[in-house]
Amino acid sequence: MATVLWALPAAAISALSAWRISSDGVLELRTPPATRVEAFFEEGQGAIGPRIWLDLPGAPQRTRSIRGSGAIREVRVGRPSDTTTRLVIEFRPGTRLDPRSIRLVGTQVDRWSMEFGPAVRGLTAIGEGSLEAPSTPSWRAVPPPSLGIPSGPIPNLAGLADVPAGRYKVVLDPGHGGPDPGAVGINGLRETDVVLDVSLQVAQILQAKGVQVLLTRTSEVDVDLPPRVALANNSGADLFLSIHANALSLSRPDVNGIETFYFQGGRSKAFAEAIQAQMLAVSPGSPDRGARSGRFFVIRRTVMPAALAEMGFVTGQLDSPRLADPGFRRRMAVAIAGGILNYLAAYP
Repeated sequence: MATVLWALPAAAISALSAWRISSDGVLELRTPPATRVEAFFEEGQGAIGPRIWLDLPGAPQRTRSIRGSGAIREVRVGRPSDTTTRLVIEFRPGTRLDPRSIRLVGTQVDRWSMEFGPAVRGLTAIGEGSLEAPSTPSWRAVPPPSLGIPSGPIPNLAGLADVPAGRYKVVLDPGHGGPDPGAVGINGLRETDVVLDVSLQVAQILQAKGVQVLLTRTSEVDVDLPPRVALANNSGADLFLSIHANALSLSRPDVNGIETFYFQGGRSKAFAEAIQAQMLAVSPGSPDRGARSGRFFVIRRTVMPAALAEMGFVTGQLDSPRLADPGFRRRMAVAIAGGILNYLAAYP
């Protein structure tokens, strides 16, 4: 029988952002502010050890298992329903836990802590995501200026196409986020860091040109694919662009290149071609992998013209140093914004 350890009433706005179990057996979580978290305990029997699990709103992008150490056999991130993330800590048989002393405690508006007790010590620390990452709005973003878009000088926009101010709405989708960093490349370059930086800058540039922008995420949070699509389809947007960085194997640094995907021809193909051309222009020498058809969920299920851009390979010896450079990411942001504007000007 499962025993409720703690239930904190708060508004459910997102899923698990980051978690860590320290060597002293302390579980720490980071969530968006005002998230409802529920924790449960189940006694072990025979060859089955005790379990603690926590349910958070919002489904993870992927389920996964992480091998534990010491008294912890395994940690799993699961999806018991389309609206729930479940973090399961499974202990080894014979581990003695006292549920009366195990509590999930809110330490900050977006931080949680749980001590497993003296039976759980001497572990190898494990976790996913950054507990120190800033907490900003989740995928339920609202139109600017409430988005966390970088301030500072904007590049010269004189060469970008002009469109009627206030006429168009674009959804930008920075891929991955939170416990799911996407691809990890040379020198630990993470896809999520690259795409979030570029996406926020693209939003800034488009706003300066009079385009309304929505982002599916503005911080390091785990956003499942259906909510990204739902935000776009419910917003009445004119365009949807998912922004990514590619990867292969660290043993294949020779593979580099830029590519953009669309689901079907027509306007989505034209949109992908406009983005592809502009990205290639700011990354000389990077192979042109083309604008081509793909079946990615976010471009298959959106109802407006949609594309998915791969800005280069974080595992590539040419692309990776460029993607790691803030100056190059700024140029890439201008290029992507230029591609969006070129399409809107050509297909009013």
